[in-house]
Amino acid sequence: EVQLVESGGGLVQPGGSLRLSCQASGFPFRNYAMSWVRQPPGKGLEWVSAITSGDISPNYADPVKGRFTISRDNTRNTLSLQMSSLKPEDTAVYYCAKSKWNSCSGYECALMDGYDHWGQGTQVTVSS
Repeated sequence: EVQLVESGGGLVQPGGSLRLSCQASGFPFRNYAMSWVRQPPGKGLEWVSAITSGDISPNYADPVKGRFTISRDNTRNTLSLQMSSLKPEDTAVYYCAKSKWNSCSGYECALMDGYDHWGQGTQVTVSS
């Protein structure tokens, strides 16, 4: 059974940092691209960042470029998202998502039907 368990969310002031983690199990983690997707309050799902199975050429949505860094550890089956210079508009539930494929590029990463398993989410609130 595929399981994705996120952690690391919380309340942070604008300009602060948080590191999210996702522990994966039940599938060959190293063989699949992974993404972070978020859902702001009252809005739909929004793709944030993706990383290929081989940890090559991470992709980022424009609103987070230069502030967020995605990474993965294929020996520990973990996916991470380092978030810096956080803004109130980053407030959302953040989900870890498993891709159906080993890679994606550009707009392909943002297509939600490219993902077949999701975690339960972790709340990130950016507020003073």
